[in-house]
Order: sequence, then structure tokens, then C-alpha cells
Amino acid sequence: MGADVIKARLVKLEGRPEHVEIDLSKTALIIVDMQNVFAGRGEISGDVPPSITEELIGKTKNLAEAARTAAIKVVYLRMMKDPGRKSKSLIRTVGDTEIVDELKPLPGDIVIHKTWYSGFRGTSLDRILRESSIEHLIFTGVVTNVCVESTLRDSYFLDYVPILISDATNNAGPPFTQQATEWNVESSFGWVTTTEHVLRSLSGR
Repeated sequence: MGADVIKARLVKLEGRPEHVEIDLSKTALIIVDMQNVFAGRGEISGDVPPSITEELIGKTKNLAEAARTAAIKVVYLRMMKDPGRKSKSLIRTVGDTEIVDELKPLPGDIVIHKTWYSGFRGTSLDRILRESSIEHLIFTGVVTNVCVESTLRDSYFLDYVPILISDATNNAGPPFTQQATEWNVESSFGWVTTTEHVLRSLSGR
């Protein structure tokens, strides 16, 4: 066996519409836009209802820690303001773009800066994932119905296997926007699961 061959680590993950088998050696956790501006800590926090809650931060932190323990790549997507084009982004300052303190990336984590809703548009994300033979992507972050769904859809079109963690993502707008994204993923683009199921699979239980 060649030195570059990575041993498969297959686990079954409970989800909808059915359970899905994933190879942990080919899996990455994608943390989308967990930044100050979306936690009500940015320059315009008084004008924007926070999408990031303490519960979401706690669940994302647990997922990131479990992923690192299981030797799974942790990828942060970080929304940046693009001064060269018109944008509906809420980003105004550098402080807005910072990852919330509780979830600061650690050495070995990957941070991708993006100026579009999708983490694949105009970034090196696809190349980095392919260089590591990543096939399965587990999504957490905000907002479910915009940047999370945009990135997840693009991942499907690029032949990745996307998995949305329903209780570790948060939407913008009325509750039906979260429900709509979950329905879209479950019916057409991938799988939907929960934090508990992911933590159980990562721990080998």
C-alpha cells in the first residue's frame, strides 16, 4: 500500500431522507460566516437582527472540537466586503468580518475569504478540498437560506456530498425560510441531520 493511501473511516450518519454513510477521512466541517456582524456585535448591530445566537455558537464550538479530535478538516468561510461592486452585504468594517471570539480558527484550520454568498465563487475552496480528497461536506453556520444554501448547492453541483446540520444553522427571515432550505436539501441536494447525530458519528458511537 502506497504511503499516500489514506485508510477509509466509514461511519453511518443518521439523517433525512435516509441515513448516509460517510468516510471521515474524506470529510470536512464547513463553518459559514460565524462573524461579528451576524452576531449583533458589528458596527451596525443595532440595525440588524442577530442570526448568530449563543446556542448556535455553543453547538458550532462542540462540532469544531469534535471534528478536530476526529482529524476532520475544519473550514471557515468568512464574508468580506468587495468595494469593487454593488453588494447587499451588511459588512462595513474589518471588525464586522472577524469570526466571533468563541469560535476563533485554530492552527490547522482553513479560512476562506469570500465576497459572494457561495464559498466556492471566486475562491480556492474547491481546489483545497480536492487536494485533500474531500468528498463529504457537513455544513453549520449562517444564514441558512442565503450563504449556507448557496454554498451547499454549489458543492452539490461540484459532486460533493453535502449534509446540512439543521439545528446548527440559523436563518434570516421568518421560520419558513429555514424550513424551505431544509426541504430543498432533503429533497434535491443532500441530507439533513442534527448536531447530536454528527457528534455521535464523529465519536464512533
